[in-house]
Amino acid sequence: MRPLTIAEVAAATGGAIAPGTPEDRRIGSVVVDSRQVVDGCLFVATVGERVDGHDFAADAVRAGASAVLADRPLVGSDGEPLPCVVVDDTIAALGRLAAWYRDEVLSARVVAITGSAGKTTTKDLVVAILSDLGSTVGPPGSLNTEVGLPLTVLSADPQTDFLVLEMGMRGVGHIDYLARIARPDVGVVVNVGTAHMELLGSQEAIARAKGELVRALPPTAIAVLNGDDPHVRVMADTTSARVLLFGEAGGDAVRAEDVSLDDRARPVFTVVDVAAGEHAEVRLQLRGAHFVSNALAAATVGLALGADVAQVAASLSAAELASRWRMEVREAPGGYTVVNDAYNANPDSMRAALRTLVAMGAGGRTWAVLGEMRELGADSMAEHDEIGRLAVRLNVSRLICVGDGARVMHLGAATEGSWANETAHVPDADAAIAMVRAEIRPGDVVLVKASRSVGLERVALALLDGDGAP
Repeated sequence: MRPLTIAEVAAATGGAIAPGTPEDRRIGSVVVDSRQVVDGCLFVATVGERVDGHDFAADAVRAGASAVLADRPLVGSDGEPLPCVVVDDTIAALGRLAAWYRDEVLSARVVAITGSAGKTTTKDLVVAILSDLGSTVGPPGSLNTEVGLPLTVLSADPQTDFLVLEMGMRGVGHIDYLARIARPDVGVVVNVGTAHMELLGSQEAIARAKGELVRALPPTAIAVLNGDDPHVRVMADTTSARVLLFGEAGGDAVRAEDVSLDDRARPVFTVVDVAAGEHAEVRLQLRGAHFVSNALAAATVGLALGADVAQVAASLSAAELASRWRMEVREAPGGYTVVNDAYNANPDSMRAALRTLVAMGAGGRTWAVLGEMRELGADSMAEHDEIGRLAVRLNVSRLICVGDGARVMHLGAATEGSWANETAHVPDADAAIAMVRAEIRPGDVVLVKASRSVGLERVALALLDGDGAP
C-alpha cells in the first residue's frame, strides 16, 4: 500500500477527523481484525452480527494503529480521545477509500473474477500466469466480500502491474457494488451453478446477479466468459466490453483439446489460442477434469494481457493452488491419501469432486466423507438425494454422510442400491473420524467435502496428523 495521510483518508471516505487527531499522521496498511494490527495501520471498526470492532479500537491503538475508521468518536480507557476518522458507515467508507485508491493511486490492470464454483481456483491460476508477466497482487483465500475486496485493492501499490480480485455474491446488486469499487479492466465469469439457490430462487436469477460484473464493464474492458455454460455465454449480449469465450466446445477465443487425465487424475490438454493459431500442452498439478475450465479462464486472461500460449502453458503446468482446502491432496502417514475439499460445496462441485475421487482411486478403495450443501433452498432434498445416488453409481467404496443435513444423501445412496456396509450416516465430525480410522487401509483415497459452515475440514486434518482442530 502507498502510505496515506489521515487527511487523505478523511477526504476519500467523506469522514470527519476527530479532534486531536493529527491530519498528517501516515497510514501504511488497513486491517479489520484487531489481532492483525501492525504499527502505522488504519484499524477499520466494522460491526458484525456478534462482534463490534469499536470495542477493540483502544486495543488497536495501543498495539500501534495510527487511527481508527469509526462510526462515532471514541475514547480510550483513560478517557482520552482516540485518533479517529468518523464516518457514517465503516464498511461503506472502506469501499469508498478503496475506490478512491484504485482511481487515484493504482495504475495496475485489474482482473475481477466471479462464478458459482471455482472462482478462487481461477483466481489462483490467473495470479500464477500474471506473476510471470509482472508484479501481481491477489487475495489469499477468498477475500471476495464488501470487506475483503477493498482490503485487497488497498494492499496493492503504484508499482503493481496486475491486481486480481475475486467477487462473491450475497444478493442482487452486490457484485455491481464491488465492480464500482474495482472498475475492472477484465471481468471473468467462470460459471453459473445452483449455489445461492435459497437466496435468489432460480438459476436464471443467479445468472442475472453474476452478470452484474460484465454489465458493469466499459467498452474498453474485456469480458472473459465460459462458452460451454449457456447461462454465461448469453452474457455476451449484455456487455459493451470486448468478449472472449473459452471452453472445450464453446471456446471461440481459447479452447482445450485432447483432454485426458493422467494416472493421478491430473488433467492434460492442449490449450489453443484460436485467433493466433497457436497451441501448447498443459499438464496441471491439480486433480480433476473440472479444473480444465478454470485453467482455460485463466489462460484467456493471460493471453488478453500479453502472454503467449507457451508462457500460459508453462505457468499453468507449474501452478499449485495457493488457497487451502480446495482439492488439497496430501499423503497420510498411514499410507492413504486425503483429499481435503472442505472449503465449500454445491451440487456441481460435489459431483466433480466425486468423479475425481473415483479417478484417483482407480484400482483401490475410495471413501467419500460428505456433509451438507447449504443455501440450496427448495432444491436441497432433491440435490442431496442425487449426490447419494451418484456416489453409488460411481461405485465409491464407502460413503459417510455427516450431520442431520446430510441424512437425505445417505438415504439416497441406500435407495439407489448401496449395500448395508457401503453407506453410513453419522451425527458429527468426531464420529466420522472414528469410523474412517477404524477401517482405513494403506492405498485408500478419502475425499472430505461439505459447505464451509459445516466445518468438515476437521476430519481431513485429523486423518492426516491426528489433530482435529481447524
